[in-house]
Amino acid sequence: MSERIVAERIIQQLHAARVGGDLAGMCGVFADEGRYEILGASADKPIAIRAQTLAEFRPWLSMMVKVFRLNNYQLLSLTIDMPRAVAHWRADIFSKVTGATVPTELTDIVEIKAERIATYTEFFAPR
Repeated sequence: MSERIVAERIIQQLHAARVGGDLAGMCGVFADEGRYEILGASADKPIAIRAQTLAEFRPWLSMMVKVFRLNNYQLLSLTIDMPRAVAHWRADIFSKVTGATVPTELTDIVEIKAERIATYTEFFAPR
């Protein structure tokens, strides 16, 4: 299978799991060791999550699944220059805690090794 097809498949699996609230599906695309970051701004404060292993990152992913639901997902662009891929996407993020929906722009920058995401940086901001 070509590297490009592998990268496309991994991004599709990650986003499908994220939209579907599938924690196991999200964790299944990440390498056990790596660098995982989510950086952005909510309506009132900056957010920064950093982890060096999937075991450290998993609780954050679990919290995201429990607290947020994604609707109206759109992949706007996907650029692949192996071993990196950059996905620009948007979704309406619904908070199960506050009941608010926030239209959000997101960019995922990933590095793929052995058909897993070895580094992951997500930037997000409300639209």
